[in-house]
Amino acid sequence: MSRKVVASAPGKVILYGEHSVVYGEPAIAIALSKRAYVTVYPSSSSAIEINALDYGVKTELPQERAKINVEHEKFKILQPIWEACLQVLEYTSTKQGLKIIVKSQIPREAGLGSSAAVAVSTIAAVGSLIEANLTPQIISKLAYEAEKIVHKTPSGIDNTIATFGGAVLFQKGNITKIQIGKNLPLVIGNTGVKRSTKQLVLKVKSLKEKYEDIVAPIIKNIGLIIPKALKALNEGDLPTLGELMNINQGLLDALGVSTKDIAKLIYAARSAGAYGAKLTGAGGGGCIIALTPPEKQNKVAEAIKREGGEPIITEISLKGVKIEEK
Repeated sequence: MSRKVVASAPGKVILYGEHSVVYGEPAIAIALSKRAYVTVYPSSSSAIEINALDYGVKTELPQERAKINVEHEKFKILQPIWEACLQVLEYTSTKQGLKIIVKSQIPREAGLGSSAAVAVSTIAAVGSLIEANLTPQIISKLAYEAEKIVHKTPSGIDNTIATFGGAVLFQKGNITKIQIGKNLPLVIGNTGVKRSTKQLVLKVKSLKEKYEDIVAPIIKNIGLIIPKALKALNEGDLPTLGELMNINQGLLDALGVSTKDIAKLIYAARSAGAYGAKLTGAGGGGCIIALTPPEKQNKVAEAIKREGGEPIITEISLKGVKIEEK
């Protein structure tokens, strides 16, 4: 058994199709170059010790589900990591004490797939430590099971992106890898505003029920963006991708999921030279994503910062989960 294993996995953004995907339309998600890193050591104790550096939380948890205090505040924070460990140990019928350190470049609770990236990294690192020879497909499946226990109804996008990297097309539960013809220079702008995905999905649902003949075509038109975006992604046509992002944002605004904070960052990014910018994820806060010429990433990041956002310069990651050190 190794003395230490370090694994990492990427975060994600929804490039096109949030909200309309709920109604059966396709969506495109991509992996980001920002990653979550998990270091795993074997321990002589029977416990799982977790140190989540970004949360400032450290504690020991038992391997037995029956012994856990689900109301414990630290458990609520560390449950996704603990659950990912248990998925591997139970799948491999292994009893092994573990010491886990988590450090992530991905902002948490911002719709960027931080939880899934940590789960996938944890599963890969623990699997490697105990020499389980887990395939990427098994890693993704175990991460999905861990996410399901914690988040109840995950789409499967986040764990797929974190495991395999690149870009995927998602529709009605089916996930397909898609080809990218050129790197995508991106700047994320985090509003820092927390939001509830569930409440925003219900907001759109309510609007659709009230104005079915108006809202249904908006949702359909978001879906019509996807074939054009797939063609532009394959051809590496960044200006067209930017225009399509702007159109997608206008339609999301019509659904009522954009906000003043989101709009400020979007217009700042566009004014600084971005090809296009839109919210990513549920809206109501969270993050925006801007597609830029490579030479304008810093300028766009500075513009976002001036408007009170937290800028993150990144790009697409074609690499999914990987063992960094063993």
